[in-house]
Amino acid sequence: MLLAVDAGNTNVVFALVKESEIVARWRIATDPRRTGDEYAVWLHNLMALQGFDPGDVEAVIISTVVPRALHNLQVLASKYFDVEPLVAGEAPVEWGIALDIDEPTSLGADRAINVIAAHALHPEDLIIIDFGTATTFDVADYKGAYKGGVIAPGINLSLDALVGAAAKLPRIAIEAPRDNSVIGTNTEDQMHIGVYWGYIAMIEGLVERTRAEIGRPAKVVSTGGLASLFDEHTDIFDIIEPDLTIQGLAMLYQRSR
Repeated sequence: MLLAVDAGNTNVVFALVKESEIVARWRIATDPRRTGDEYAVWLHNLMALQGFDPGDVEAVIISTVVPRALHNLQVLASKYFDVEPLVAGEAPVEWGIALDIDEPTSLGADRAINVIAAHALHPEDLIIIDFGTATTFDVADYKGAYKGGVIAPGINLSLDALVGAAAKLPRIAIEAPRDNSVIGTNTEDQMHIGVYWGYIAMIEGLVERTRAEIGRPAKVVSTGGLASLFDEHTDIFDIIEPDLTIQGLAMLYQRSR
């Protein structure tokens, strides 16, 4: 089995992949100080609870946008799984796609991987929206080349900033407003409307402008935990791929073989 590790700014996702199928996944809060030993205790226990043996892991591939977390994840792979981990974007698992942007080395690993996976699954012009710590919009052409994109504050970041800067505003859950109204009659309803419908308006507006700039029809692929929440009240997404990054890591690993 392959252990695919996606270290994001908020969470680290560990997934077991067997013959291109994701058979288990776990997540833990990102903390660059967490050691390989700590990861091992946590992960081995979870694997045992679901009946997996660490000895069945034959390879490890890591993607990270948190450079300080990489070393401890490499220690986890070499010390506790007895394999030399592959690092996405580094030999022998380079991206293998054209990066038609000003600073290719600045592109986050997760975004490159999402483009690789989305193009493999949907080989056409694409707009890929990833709802993470930041909400990113990535554009890939029908040849699979990365053309650029947009970085916007994630909805949780936006809400944290709003609540943190306004002393009387309460913490609210991220959910659709009641009755789909856009006119709130109390503080909490007004916050729900501003956060939820405001975010949908941003998504729809940016997709519309992006499609106009591309000049050709483009399929919208969404991923990330909040994609399904927004999908309830907009038809802007053509398809949701909840495990896009893990799928991309598995594809990179297969390519390296």
